[in-house]
Amino acid sequence: MMPESKVGSAQSSPTLPTPAHGVRWTTPIVETPGIVVLGSWIWRLVRFLVTLPFRFPVMVACLSASAGAWWWMDWPGLATLWGLASAVSLVWWRAWPDTYRTWVTLRLLAWWRHVFVYRRHWQPVLVISGLAESYQERRYLPRIRRVTCSEWADYVRVTLVAGTSPADFETRVAELAHGFQAPSCRVVVDGPRRITLEFPRHDTLAEPLEALNVPDTVDLTALPIGQREDGSPWLLRLHGTHVLAAGVTGAGKGSVLWSAIRAMLPALADRTAQVWALDPKRMELSYGRDLFAQYADDGESAVAVLELAVADMQNRARRYAGKQRSHVPSRKDPFVLVVIDEVAFLTAYHPDRDVRRRAENAIATLTSQGRSVGFSVLAALQDPRKEVMNLRNLFPDKVALRLDEALQVDMILGEGARDRGGNAHLIDPTLPGVAYVRMETSPAPVRVRAAYVSDGDITAMVNAYGAGSSSVDEVP
Repeated sequence: MMPESKVGSAQSSPTLPTPAHGVRWTTPIVETPGIVVLGSWIWRLVRFLVTLPFRFPVMVACLSASAGAWWWMDWPGLATLWGLASAVSLVWWRAWPDTYRTWVTLRLLAWWRHVFVYRRHWQPVLVISGLAESYQERRYLPRIRRVTCSEWADYVRVTLVAGTSPADFETRVAELAHGFQAPSCRVVVDGPRRITLEFPRHDTLAEPLEALNVPDTVDLTALPIGQREDGSPWLLRLHGTHVLAAGVTGAGKGSVLWSAIRAMLPALADRTAQVWALDPKRMELSYGRDLFAQYADDGESAVAVLELAVADMQNRARRYAGKQRSHVPSRKDPFVLVVIDEVAFLTAYHPDRDVRRRAENAIATLTSQGRSVGFSVLAALQDPRKEVMNLRNLFPDKVALRLDEALQVDMILGEGARDRGGNAHLIDPTLPGVAYVRMETSPAPVRVRAAYVSDGDITAMVNAYGAGSSSVDEVP
């Protein structure tokens, strides 16, 4: 047994550091003098009061006018001022409701949501979602510069912390949307260290859209086929590009195809445009086959139509060579839209390997050479995987309807589209026709909804514009 004296000395001896223990350096704690803390508070108060008229000019003007009226004329003056303001406001609201909503209602709403929604929850939401930065034991947050409101969404303008990028916010759009109780969130880059967070207040695309009226004139670079999330028309460009629409069964691909055809009807009537339809399923496009210059519903005939389109395209390109660089639709050289429903049947599912090869070669030729001479391909498919459709990159404009998997979003809309808010895999199954669109000129996906063209609408289109019709009266 160890002697008692040695036991005590062993218990009281300090523990020696071992090689496995690292040396930890800590910053010494220095107490800030009270005068410095008081001066900091006074500076913040002065800065707040000086900048208040510039940040909230209407509120400051109203409070100043009310205080002045009460100071010089006591309560009668204040009551007179507010009574007069109420009367003017009532007349303005009744006579010019649009300007009243823009200058009064939406500004008050923006102030309310700035103070009680975004500023109130800004720090906890950003810290929990991982958007707060730390440096030398201090926490830095992106700063809200301004909040504005439109009819459907809030726009939160933000100044980023130095050393961060908009991509940090783009990868956290789901957390931001849930944090501020919005249906979704989108990030728009305004400039260096400046972004705008777009938060819809409600889903403007929840209600189905009836078929749009046939336009009086046709602009093949901006065909109205539906509505964007901000309430503006969804204008689809066909001339000078190719469009690929992908979505599962029941997602609304037919709405995109038929809305585009419907918007082209006057051009079909004056023969400055043609639609060549390939319908392997024999269900979607066959209902309006009298509208089409060419129609095929099986693999062999579809490939024949595609190869005919390639031959016409090459003949036109041969005539344009050295004389004309761009196509202008005319009766001699009409714009040709090749519509392919379920293109994967021709490129992957058809049992004949030769048919698949010829179809793929023809589609590749059309999509790589047809834009400048007035040939466009509008294709729809369900499965966007590379082994099913390896020509995706030849379609500049893409429409992602409801998809099965998150990975399919980037397959259709391009890498990073899901991080920018294009969550096509989360579209509600009860909202057919809702999609995210990525145009060639913009990498940011835009949420849209195509109008629904019913069987009755197609029948009316065929009766008025079909091959056997005697008139071209506008379809209601």
